Amino acid sequence: MVERVLVVDDEPSIVTLLRFNLEKAGFSVMTAGDGKTGLEMAMKEKPDFIVLDLMLPGMDGMDVCKTLRQEKVRTPILMLTAKDDEFDKVLGLELGADDYLTKPFSPREVIARVKAILRRSNMNEVSETITKDEVIEIGELTVFPEKYEAVLSGEKLELTPKEFELLLYLAINQGKVLSRHQLLDAVWNYDFAGDSRIVDVHISHLREKIEVDTKQPVYIKTIRGFGYKLEKP
Repeated sequence: MVERVLVVDDEPSIVTLLRFNLEKAGFSVMTAGDGKTGLEMAMKEKPDFIVLDLMLPGMDGMDVCKTLRQEKVRTPILMLTAKDDEFDKVLGLELGADDYLTKPFSPREVIARVKAILRRSNMNEVSETITKDEVIEIGELTVFPEKYEAVLSGEKLELTPKEFELLLYLAINQGKVLSRHQLLDAVWNYDFAGDSRIVDVHISHLREKIEVDTKQPVYIKTIRGFGYKLEKP
């Protein structure tokens, strides 16, 4: 089945460039020129992936992303921004975007990131280190790789695809200290130009959902100067 990508951007030249290269790479492409239309199409058409510009007329990309996540839409989102501003990037990730890319960008990089995120978000792709029907239990936390679900104390956790992938990788490597670089390579599956902030942001999100006290976490421990590990409390 051909995977469908929704491109939401108000610059015709960007839309044309992305459509041409995405279709050349084998994707089916639909487009929207403003945030409201993009949101409506994302809800109605249920694309496999969304390329979302930050600065849009009317409803901006941040609001579109936030609304989709509030509506439990887990479609992977690649945020495009013309602002080389760390706050914008981090905020986008905090609102549920899976990745960001600063303009100007190369079409090849966009395709690489779309494929990488889709590959990691594929519910049928489970780490070779575990079987598809294996369940991972760590204290009151249970991870179901095949279902792409995690449960804490009997309650299902609401996780974005990337949050689940990060949790799964930590769970598979339970008790092992993992560097930010290892997590970037394993979960995001490409060189993120050394920007480990994306790992920290997602770790923070996970802690908010599984820790009673995020300032004194009992599951996801910070190993100062190196990275993180997931362990049984």
